[in-house]
Amino acid sequence: MERVNGPLLEFTGVTLRFGGVTALDDVSFEVEPGELFAIIGPNGAGKTSIFNCLNGVYRPQRGTITLDGTSLLGRAPAAIAGLGVARTFQNLGLFAHLTLIENLMLGRHHLMHTGFFSGMFWWGRAKREEIAHRAAVEEIVELLELEPYRRMPAGLLPYGVAKRAELGRALAMEPRLLLLDEPVAGMNLEETEDTARYLLEVRRELGLAMILVEHDMSLVMDLADRVLALDFGVVIATGKPSEVQDDPHVIEAYLGGAA
Repeated sequence: MERVNGPLLEFTGVTLRFGGVTALDDVSFEVEPGELFAIIGPNGAGKTSIFNCLNGVYRPQRGTITLDGTSLLGRAPAAIAGLGVARTFQNLGLFAHLTLIENLMLGRHHLMHTGFFSGMFWWGRAKREEIAHRAAVEEIVELLELEPYRRMPAGLLPYGVAKRAELGRALAMEPRLLLLDEPVAGMNLEETEDTARYLLEVRRELGLAMILVEHDMSLVMDLADRVLALDFGVVIATGKPSEVQDDPHVIEAYLGGAA
């Protein structure tokens, strides 16, 4: 799909309410093609609500959300995935009894067009499709250095490897925009450094635009091109990492004014 001129994603004037609670209040930002854009904020700031609006899980009361000029509002999550938006989750969503390769193949589901009978008997188009999709998955396995775990059930994978497999399944969807929901949550320092390296490699090899939600500020400041800071659903700062890190409103939101 050809990219239009301008930002890849435009999230403009979005307000999301649940009864009398405002989760997002007139939130706006843009993501450029190939950019790594980070969203930070204390717990309850509205970070996950932004992702759920992008995924079609929530529908805001006001505002617009467009990807390459195509509105995402009112579309089902599966339709939005088909437009090129993929997401990883803080809590692993892998199928424990399927192998790593089988979990990655599930990320290709929306790209498969085989009918029931040809798929059941694995002939003709079904056979050609599976061979092509398995080849694409093997490229992701190589990119993320998952070769030793290819045939291992996901439920037996070490935690850091399972998080990498979650990333691999999202990449298998061939997205144009990748939503990373706390990709290093629960990791030790070595696993965090490995994940940062893989994210940089994915960006270099695939040129994906990414939105990163993460509490690890050192990771955010090292990787992000720009950062948006939220507090109680309101944007309090947007800019380069160093600018946002030194913003007094951000310091107050995180430290309660102690700085």
